[in-house]
Amino acid sequence: MEAITVSRFNQYIKQIFDSEELIHNVSIVGEVFGKSITRNVIYFSVKDEEATLSCVCFYPAFNDLIVEGAKVIITGSPNYYVRGGKLNFNVVKVEPIGIGNLYEEFLKLKQKLEDEGLFNPSNKKTLPKVINRIGVITSKEGAVIQDIKNVAWRRNPFLDIVLYNTRVQGIGAEDEIANAIDKLGNYKNIDLIIVARGGGTLEDLSAYNTEKVARATYNCPLPIISAVGHETDFTIIDFVSDLRAPTPSAAAELVTFNIEDKKHELKILTNSFYRAARNYFNAKIDNLEYYKMVLINNFEKKLSNDFNIISKLNQTILTSYENNINQRLYEIGLIENTLNKLNPQEILKRGYAKIEQNGETIKELKSLDKAKNFEIMFVDGKIKAKYKE
Repeated sequence: MEAITVSRFNQYIKQIFDSEELIHNVSIVGEVFGKSITRNVIYFSVKDEEATLSCVCFYPAFNDLIVEGAKVIITGSPNYYVRGGKLNFNVVKVEPIGIGNLYEEFLKLKQKLEDEGLFNPSNKKTLPKVINRIGVITSKEGAVIQDIKNVAWRRNPFLDIVLYNTRVQGIGAEDEIANAIDKLGNYKNIDLIIVARGGGTLEDLSAYNTEKVARATYNCPLPIISAVGHETDFTIIDFVSDLRAPTPSAAAELVTFNIEDKKHELKILTNSFYRAARNYFNAKIDNLEYYKMVLINNFEKKLSNDFNIISKLNQTILTSYENNINQRLYEIGLIENTLNKLNPQEILKRGYAKIEQNGETIKELKSLDKAKNFEIMFVDGKIKAKYKE
């Protein structure tokens, strides 16, 4: 048989599906999982205990009816995509009929733990203000740890990241995750823990919807951030953890500061400090100038007052001195007049004479030695004389 191209073969398959009327406009019951939306097109799958079926819905109005874990009846037709070689079930109608078994178990456990107080906000620990080292619980093989490292180290290259490698789905995953939380919770110098994995179906995320992981999270002494799945995915650990991040990358942002932002903030604070310091010192200089002028004015006033006081005192002293001098001159004048009156020359000028004998003044006749000569002194000279009866 001659070989045919892939596109030709896929065309044959499509023709088979398109020509089979029995499978057109058929209704199927199943549990929704793996839902995603791209450009208003809803992609999801339905499953039962033994098989799964990929579906696509071009009607955005059915979005609220297509819920992860819900049981639905979908109506539509199979469509084989030639270019991609993939079969999809094109859904034209959705009827919810309840919840799936896995989702029902999720709700029961959620209610149980909530009743016990594991979700109580008062029990949640606050994140530390300074974060130098974080523990990350996820698979070392996935993109999650790389996303966390890329975001965290881009924002803060000094952050230390400790990875605890675990499976994120499948048998034994819940035990590994719970054990990792216990171990890292008692690890020295770790500030907080991030439990992370990428998005997936409710079944893919089942390890994070277990009571064992929930209780390990609740009992952990360190703050825990859950970053499991996409923004629309909610798991039990999200309700128990101290903080939920919509994605692993968002968790990395929550625990790090942007170093460029910090540099900018530091620059702003530095400039503010310089401005405040400059204004402070300028104000102090202005105050000093003001007090300088006040001091100079006060000093000048004091000097002026003191000068006036000294001038007045000086004038008083001079006046007193002059008065004292005049008084003394007057007194001297009186004394001088008295002395002049007592001056022998002045007495002689008035016609009196002075008799001396042997250098002594003779005041009485009986004191005169009549046998000897004596001198008679006049104002203009003296003569020698001898007593004669």
